[in-house]
Amino acid sequence: MPHIMELFGKTRVVIKDGKVVEVGEPVADWCPVFSKVSNVSRLTSLEAKKNMEYRIRELGMFTPERKLDQGVFVNFGASEIMMTALSRGIIDSTVTVCDGAGTVITSNPVLVQGMGALMSGLIETEPITQIIAGIESRGGIVLDKENARIDQAGGLVRACELGYKKIAVSVVSPAEALKLRLIEKEKNIDLILIGAHLTGIQFREAQELIAKMDIITSCASNMVRHLVRPVLQAGTSVPMFALTQKGKELIIERAKEIESPILVSTAELPVLPEHKQPRPLR
Repeated sequence: MPHIMELFGKTRVVIKDGKVVEVGEPVADWCPVFSKVSNVSRLTSLEAKKNMEYRIRELGMFTPERKLDQGVFVNFGASEIMMTALSRGIIDSTVTVCDGAGTVITSNPVLVQGMGALMSGLIETEPITQIIAGIESRGGIVLDKENARIDQAGGLVRACELGYKKIAVSVVSPAEALKLRLIEKEKNIDLILIGAHLTGIQFREAQELIAKMDIITSCASNMVRHLVRPVLQAGTSVPMFALTQKGKELIIERAKEIESPILVSTAELPVLPEHKQPRPLR
């Protein structure tokens, strides 16, 4: 079974034996993040392939050489927010995903950042023994070592069984978010949901997802930008939105660790300067 990830304007990329073997077409043409960090003026299949090859080469993604000790990639990314929340004791565990392992539970802030620093939309992966061993040696628990399945609800149940009570979970679909909220009620835990990888999400899905999230990334989603009513916004080009007080607190804690100057101001949200948004929004 190959590995499948969506990145660079939701381009579907297939990786096998550490090589990119198939590349789809991006749904967006321009992204302010990749324009800035990768100097890419137009998102194309070729640029997506090059970027995936960079991640394989530099991070060892989808290979036994996977590096799991990564620094900050963006100031207000999902993994960065979770890393800070763990290190400050606001949450006691996370349920995220990693190539070569699938769903992973951890309370190690360095590991959650190492796995998530350049993680885009992981669709499917297969077990890589060395990655799983690296995760376990850093205090991570792989939900399904045999199949590396991605199952956030299963990961949350496992985290509860391990005694964790304040848990942040990354989520990409409304159906999964509903399952997670039901588990929260059943287990009487404090759950933070962070929505990600939402380019192309449709109106009803976006509506359902937003209703269940504490924090949501905008990606290149027109629907998220249209429907969101945030209590806090971080960034203006590909913003991260807090939708609840709990989400707001996590983003504010993250802001405390950022060394560059920060502007704090009240405004009617969202604030979306047209020239800064990904193009076209989907």
